[in-house]
Amino acid sequence: MNSAGAKGITSKSPTYEREVTSHITSGLLLGILNMEMTSLIDPGSVVANLRVTSKKQALQELAKRAAELTAQPERAIFDVLIERERLGTTGVGNGIAIPHGKLPGLDRLYVLFARLETPIEFDAIDERPIDLICVLLAPETAGADHLKALARVSRLLQNRAICEKLRDTDSVEAIHAVLTESMTSHAA
Repeated sequence: MNSAGAKGITSKSPTYEREVTSHITSGLLLGILNMEMTSLIDPGSVVANLRVTSKKQALQELAKRAAELTAQPERAIFDVLIERERLGTTGVGNGIAIPHGKLPGLDRLYVLFARLETPIEFDAIDERPIDLICVLLAPETAGADHLKALARVSRLLQNRAICEKLRDTDSVEAIHAVLTESMTSHAA
């Protein structure tokens, strides 16, 4: 007898059908997310040498650039990012920050990546300056998809070899290539 049968869950029970449906749906969403991540980062969403001197200035500049990509008000994007920072830093350590938030009016997930010209203080959890920023903006209704994308980007940027490649180039095209190749080869 399988473990499902041992729990009293049979292939004809509603619980079994819910679990199978949930598993299939989760797998499909993960597959779609993996395919979409590479399409979410195009060269227009990459900044190779962002010149900023503070966390606030970085978020302002990235909100401005995100507004161009999303057709959303710059101020609304900045406010969402600042509000998230008030909850706790998105500086995850090792020179990386992943500011993120949800916005009404978005129809899909947006990703914006910036390599800073000079590292800045960002109140990171390891108290070190950051030089790589990946902004995620999701529709207000994104639910778990927003968190899955956040986890996916976080896992990618925990790879020191990938971060070294990102830091060693100052070309939009090269950064874009590193990100998209890494997202494809590290698909989970």
